[in-house]
Amino acid sequence: MSHAPVQIAPQRYRESFGRYFEDFIVGDVYEHRPGRTLTETDNTWFTLLTMNTHPLHFDAEYAKHSEFGRCIVASPLTLAIIVGMSVTDVSQKAIANLGWKEIRMTAPVFAGDTLYAETEVLGKRESASRPTAGLVTVRTLGRNQHGTVVCDFERTILVAKRGHAVEDRAGA
Repeated sequence: MSHAPVQIAPQRYRESFGRYFEDFIVGDVYEHRPGRTLTETDNTWFTLLTMNTHPLHFDAEYAKHSEFGRCIVASPLTLAIIVGMSVTDVSQKAIANLGWKEIRMTAPVFAGDTLYAETEVLGKRESASRPTAGLVTVRTLGRNQHGTVVCDFERTILVAKRGHAVEDRAGA
């Protein structure tokens, strides 16, 4: 994988990120950086955008009486941030997410926690219906600043082969 710019014309370069299908090796682990510190504002906006009305995410008085003693970050926000952190390494050149399984939220996340993620390549195979792409299956773990796993999941993505990503064909 290269994060180096690609020359597209004399003295003109375009930034390039992500892995082609050929770049994935079963057993490799990618550590995604930088980390992301979650704020109360992140959580409040996410609950508003998604219409999540559970008071455990935004009512401090309610949350004070819960087993957590304070508001917790909405779990779909935790998942979304961990997935987002993995995009540059895992799915920047993806054509589609084909499936998710075993999404587990294993520990609460609070405002002020910093998340880090890593992804292991579990498997890959050529696509039977798209000769210019392949399927890659990965497991991603999200950890907080203490190293506690807060989320993990598997996903399968359809990834372009070298020379067949949209960026290889588009001027954008």
